[in-house]
Formats: sequence, C-alpha cells, structure tokens
Amino acid sequence: PIPDPRRWPRALAALSLVLLGGALSVHAQVSDSAIVEAREALRDKNKTRLSALRAAAAGHPLAMWVDYWELGNRLADAQQRELDAFYARWPGTYVEDRLRNDWLLELGKRRDWPNFSRDMPKFRMNDDREVTCYALLTRHAAGEDVRDAARSAWYGQRELDDGCNLMASALVAARQFGAAEVWQKAQLATEANRPRAAQAAVAMLDSRAAQAVSALFDNPARALSRSTGTPTGSQAELALLALMRLAANDPDAAAGQLDAGWTKRLSPAHAALAWAATGKQAALKLLPQAADHYQRAWQQLQRPGGEPAWSDDTLAWQVRAALRSPSAGAERWALVQLAVDAMSAAEQRDPAWVYWKARALQARAKPGADGDVDRQVARQAFESIAPQLNFYGKLATEELGTKLVMPAAPQPLTDAERQAARAQPGLARALQLLALGLRSEGVREWNYSLRGLADRELLAAAQWACEREVWDRCINTSDRTRVEIDLAQRFPTPFRADVLAKAGEIGVDPAYMYGLIRQESRFIMDARSHAGASGLMQIMPATARWTAKKIGLDLKPGMINDRDTNLALGTSYLKLVLDDFGGSQALAAAAYTAGPSRPRRWREAGVLEPAAWAEGIPFNETRDYVKKVLSNAVYYSAVLGLPAQPLKARLGAAIGPRANDAPPTDRQIP
Repeated sequence: PIPDPRRWPRALAALSLVLLGGALSVHAQVSDSAIVEAREALRDKNKTRLSALRAAAAGHPLAMWVDYWELGNRLADAQQRELDAFYARWPGTYVEDRLRNDWLLELGKRRDWPNFSRDMPKFRMNDDREVTCYALLTRHAAGEDVRDAARSAWYGQRELDDGCNLMASALVAARQFGAAEVWQKAQLATEANRPRAAQAAVAMLDSRAAQAVSALFDNPARALSRSTGTPTGSQAELALLALMRLAANDPDAAAGQLDAGWTKRLSPAHAALAWAATGKQAALKLLPQAADHYQRAWQQLQRPGGEPAWSDDTLAWQVRAALRSPSAGAERWALVQLAVDAMSAAEQRDPAWVYWKARALQARAKPGADGDVDRQVARQAFESIAPQLNFYGKLATEELGTKLVMPAAPQPLTDAERQAARAQPGLARALQLLALGLRSEGVREWNYSLRGLADRELLAAAQWACEREVWDRCINTSDRTRVEIDLAQRFPTPFRADVLAKAGEIGVDPAYMYGLIRQESRFIMDARSHAGASGLMQIMPATARWTAKKIGLDLKPGMINDRDTNLALGTSYLKLVLDDFGGSQALAAAAYTAGPSRPRRWREAGVLEPAAWAEGIPFNETRDYVKKVLSNAVYYSAVLGLPAQPLKARLGAAIGPRANDAPPTDRQIP
C-alpha cells in the first residue's frame, strides 16, 4: 500500500538513512579490503600498489597503518621532512613510535647525527639495542663517559649490527675499551656460536688475530695443535676461544686437551673459563661428568669462592649440572650455591635460582646455631617467591609446608572502568587488526596501548579481550597485574563443555589438558606454529595422521583445523604419551612439545627429583613449556572446581630410566 502523503517526508528520511547506511557499509568493506591488500603489497614490496592503497584507505580507522607501511617501505630514500609530517599526522600512536625506531636506525646508518639526536629523546619505547648503541655513540662523541652502559649494550648484542659495532669501535679507538673488554666480547660471542661477532670484536685490536678467530671456528682442534709453549697475549686468548669452540663440538675432547696440558699452559682465569665452558656443553648433552668439569673450573680460580667472569648462562648450567650430578649431596649443593652467588644481581632474583639456592642452604645447614641461620635464610628465600604465580612459587609454598591459597577475586569492574578501556583508540585498533587477520600488527598495537596502565585498567582491557574471545590478549593482559589477580581471566576455560567431555571420554585430567592448551595456543583456534603445528592443541600433520589411525578417525585434508577434530586428536595423543611415560605429567608434556624420543633420552641420565629433571631439560623452550604446563594445571584445578593437587604430586616421586619390568611401550609414537 502507498503511504499516507502526510508521512512521505518521514518515509523518505528513513529511506535516505537506509541508503546512507548501505553506502557506509560498502565503504567500510572496501576500506577493510584496502587495509588487507596494503599488507599484502608490503609483503610483495610493491611500492606503486602501496601508494595507491594509502590513498584508498584515507579516513579508515586503520589508515595510519597503511601510511606506516608505505613510508616504511621506502625509508632508505625518505627525507626528514617526510618523517616529521608522518609524526604530525599520527602523534602518540604506536606507528609513530615504531616508525621513529626504524628512522633512527636509518639515520644511524646514514651517520646523520644531528637528526638522530633530535629524534632520539622522542623515542618512547626505546627497546632497540642497536638504536641504544647509536645513542651511546652520540653521547660519547659529546664527551660523556658511557663505558658502563656501552659495555652492557655491546655484550648483550645478539647478532653483529652496525650500531653496536660502530660504538664499540669508537670506544676502542678512544681507549675507553681495552683488550680486556674486546676479548670478553669475543668469549661471549664464541659461547653463543656467533663467529662474525667474535671476529669483528677481535678485528678492533688485531686483524691477523681476527683471521685466526675465523680459522678456529672452522677447526678448533687444528688451531690448538699449532700452538706451542705457553701462549701469551692474543695467542692465549685465541687458545681459550679454540677450547671453548672445541667444547661446543665435543666436550670430552676439550676436557682431554685441558687434561693433556692446556690447564697448566693457560692462566688460572682462562683455564677456569675453559673448564666452565666444557662443563656447560657437557651439561647440555646431559653428560654425568659435567659437574666435575665445573669443579675443575673453580679449582683454577686464584681465590676460593671468588666471582668468575663467566656469563649468567654458563653459571645457570652449573646449577643444572650440579642438580643432575651423581656426586655426594654436599658437593652437589655447594656447586649450586657457588653458581648462584656468582650470577649477576638481576639473575640472582630469578625465582629458579632463589629456590635452588634456598634448597642448597637447607641441604648444607649443619646442626647448631650456624645451621639455624642458614635454615632461616632459606625459609626467607622461599617466602620471598611463594606469592608468585609460577612454577617455583608453588614449589616454595610446598617447601614451607603451607597450603596454596588462590588469590582473592578482584572487585567487579564498574561500567566506567569498562567504558574507559573501550575509549582507548589503540585497543580498538588492535581488535580491528586482529579481526582482519593481521595478528602481528594487532598484538603490537595492543601491547603498546597497555603501557603505563594500572591494575584496574589492565583488568578492564583484559575483560574486553575476553568478551571478544581474543584469548591470548585476555590472558597476557591480565598476567600484567601486580596486586589484583583475576584467575578467571588468567586461566580462562573456552569451549568448556567440549574440553571436559573429551577429557572425560579419553581419560585425561581436564586441568592438565587445559594447562597444556593454554601454553600451546592461548586458545587461538587458527594458531599455526613456524613448524606447521595447527589448532587449539597445535598438532603437527604427521602426528595427526598417526593419531587418527590409532583412534580409527578418517582424517580428511583440512580437518586438523576443525575444533572438535583438533581436540580429539590432541587429547588422544596426549593420553598416548601419558601412558607411554607411565603417567608422568612432566615427561608427557615434554614429549608433547618436543617429541617422545627426546624425553626418552633425557630420562636415561639417572634418577632425579622431577623438579631438577625439568630444570635440566637442555632445550630452553621445552624447559619453560613443561614448567608452565604443570603450573597452569594447578590453577585450572581451582578454576574448574576440581580437587586440589599440589605441584609436587603432579611432578611425581622421581624421574629416571624405565624399569626393566615396565610394560612395553609403543616406540613408534612420533
């Protein structure tokens, strides 16, 4: 029917709104498409396409990202005025600060120190080591004493880069750094297997010695065989590097060289470091003689108990070697305490080393007043980390004999707190980016927007992410709070009915299963690792096929990413490895992430306390994974309302070689 003519103006207005809404919707779709296409053009380094898409994205809430990609893609040809204009267009945003980071690196490469010095104070994140080195160089040129900060930055350099190398060269030329600093840098680079960095450092002193560094990386045994007599100066330093490099390849061969004469031919400090490097490499290979090598290292030091100039990583492996040592208890724990006491102040605060030093003090405490002091110091150390929501915090709580108490839930968020989080443009942009599949950009934008937020603000931001089912941002944001702890945010239970049903059907502890999924994927259903693992439970294709055959599932291409299929495959595989390792949650977690063959080898090194076994896992990622999965499971028990199971109970009594009468295992588990 035709509307009453008196209502035509209202009808026309309504029609206009409908048409306008449709136009806006189409514009939004086109603009979103332009953002995604621009990211693809950046990947293809298509400057022409990027320039066109920058214009097409004008007015879109994410236009700044296209602007950032377009200018960043041609930064080598850009001029300062273009950067100043960009900063003015997007003040206070993540892309402004990130492009300033990129531009500071470019200015450093150009040696444009006036513009560098002008931009550097405005760099808010200040999280780029190479930029830091350029900045220290400009301060050195202005007459400041930057030796301590420069030494720290240079030693922390991961790969050879222009900024830190240029800074170090300038300080060597100015005699602010001497031979001692240069050779220590070469030692650190050799320990980290970074030949280019070691060679570049030595070249600042002696070009011929730098060539020798390259040769000893290729063949350390040959380099040692060519040295005669008692080496001094650079020859002694090169011999030490050769021994360190030989230890990385073959710790037994390095120990043989040291026993055959190199211990006496080197200075005590150099011999100590050579033995320590050998101990570290033996510990990484789980060799029983690792602790003995560290003992030999300490014997070389001129004053007993003195602090060696070893890296924190070398000292950490001394702790792990001692924990695995078959030596008598007192000797083991003395080695643990020596290592922790020699670490840097920052490293000593790590809860792992607080815990193990406290254990050492307990074990070494003698009867009487002196022993009472050590026991009290150990107790205070346990108390200092017990409140922490991590693996060692729980172990410390159990050492104290106290019950683990879950943090009280914070007061509910107010409407004003929720609205304040939603009013933050950076958080909104991050969620938009994530919705478009631009995960890297979304995560960076989100994290930048969290800077400086107080606990309540973090809880509000985390809650927004939870409600949007962006579980990784929900968890990681809530993890940042210091006083107000929301376990429901930190340990969410997405797909609860499905996970509980599958865990019950297959016979896996749901708290353990949730703890593993949280660590594997943060509940991101389309998560994909660099190695090719997929889905909630991060199943590798080969593992998926093998497990599917075991459980009689007809696995079709693409099904691995289906949530229900992924849960079925992952839970079934987890149950298989749990059964294979006699129900050990620590061994099964290691097998799940690193493959069963590795923990089978690792368990053969001897019977160990499970916490010591976990700390001694030779892969950093796997070690961290095992500890976090088991720690997560303790909290998930509380969140799910299940009976509490202490961490030590989850770890079990001991880990060691499979007993001869153990049931046969399926050695074909991938």
